[in-house]
Amino acid sequence: MAIALEFIDFVVRIDAIEARYPGGLDACLQDHLDAVNGRIWFDRYLFRDGAMNSADIEWLVKQWERRGFVGLTTIDGVEQWQDFCVVEGLFGRTTRRCDWLVVADHEAYFKGSPPGELMGSGSHDEDVARLQAGREAYLAHRWRRRLQPDQ
Repeated sequence: MAIALEFIDFVVRIDAIEARYPGGLDACLQDHLDAVNGRIWFDRYLFRDGAMNSADIEWLVKQWERRGFVGLTTIDGVEQWQDFCVVEGLFGRTTRRCDWLVVADHEAYFKGSPPGELMGSGSHDEDVARLQAGREAYLAHRWRRRLQPDQ
């Protein structure tokens, strides 16, 4: 699966969300329900939020770092993204090195996974309906979908 890129994108690894976000991805989606299908979308590996200006992206970076996520780190003298990264979707590149993300043609996917279906605004109508209907309906759907192979 892949995620669509627009303007300035804030991309978080789903495995980092599961490890660091209190309650994992399920709680993260509940906390961001009003923005899912608007400025937030996700696939099996990546969670995308975004903005149209650098001040809003800087705010997102600070918010996620306050939750314990690691943004920029230095490895062998090279500054690079760790748990999340910022992508300039309009230019098709990350703002710093990001070894776990492949960016091409206004989309991104987790390195080592097939690009597959493109997820973007409007891709999660069923997820939003289930989240609004209740946690159990959403979780049942999510786990069925997670077990299906990429197309």
